[in-house]
Amino acid sequence: MTGPAVILLGAMGAGKTSVGRELAARLDLPFDDLDAMIVAEAGRPIPDIFAREGEDGFRRLEAAVLERALSASRGTRGVLSLGGGAVMDRGSRERLRGGPIVLLEVEEQVAAGRLGRGHGRPMLAGGEDPMIRWRELAAERGPVYRELARWRIDAGRGTAPAVARAITDMMGQDLLSGPEEKNA
Repeated sequence: MTGPAVILLGAMGAGKTSVGRELAARLDLPFDDLDAMIVAEAGRPIPDIFAREGEDGFRRLEAAVLERALSASRGTRGVLSLGGGAVMDRGSRERLRGGPIVLLEVEEQVAAGRLGRGHGRPMLAGGEDPMIRWRELAAERGPVYRELARWRIDAGRGTAPAVARAITDMMGQDLLSGPEEKNA
């Protein structure tokens, strides 16, 4: 089977990248971060993409990069962490539906500690308190996250290695067999 073995989803500050790296190392699989893939393709940082092309331009690029990351032609069965807004595109949501998605849930206070003032995060820019915007995004995106997630885990407790270990324990046999094998 090709395509990601695990896809991590969650709000900003949930730890998708740090947990994803730990999980990939634990499973001896490659790790990809969708935001890093976007930066590599665009040749510039995400804040620059937002500044030059706006959120709509960024979301179009994000959807295209995600489609390639999910395609069987990539041939990689690894761990993929998504940006918080990647699932808001209808086409992306449909491509992800039924996938091996783990939702990393995090309380607002934990996210606030991890995000600080939100520097380098265009979706949090523009206000005095970035957590006001974080709450708005969490309320908007949360139902979509929960709809797509096959598994949910509290990522606000413990270290990234501890959360990665909890994910492997929770997913169990599903890590060894993809949806095609389970339903065959």
